[in-house]
Amino acid sequence: MTVVELDLRPEIYSVLRLAPDAPAPVEVLAAQGFVSISRTPEELSVVCPTEVAPLADQAEGGWRLLTARGPFDFALTGIMAALSTPLAEAGVPLFALSTYDTDHLMVRAEHLARAVAALRDAGHRVHENSSA
Repeated sequence: MTVVELDLRPEIYSVLRLAPDAPAPVEVLAAQGFVSISRTPEELSVVCPTEVAPLADQAEGGWRLLTARGPFDFALTGIMAALSTPLAEAGVPLFALSTYDTDHLMVRAEHLARAVAALRDAGHRVHENSSA
């Protein structure tokens, strides 16, 4: 079994959907914490701390971020499955993102205790109050 060390970030996050031709809100890149901006032909998605979230037609707040302690080699397999499977079995919805070095899971604040318990029950180590 793959055991993953995770850091629970202290910030509350928002996920926003903007029009596909909207300019990227580069001002959020100066924020402390995790920020992700992704563009597809259908949308511009922004994930950022709620306190710096720009206005958007569609926005979902109240997310907490769990970051796997990486970096992970691209040849590794099963990291996301090892994390998402116990959450699915516990009925915890998630929003998953990956960066060059690691994987990130976002869960709604109201599901956080259940998510942490499910991950720990699966053998993973969740470090709370981490800003690493």
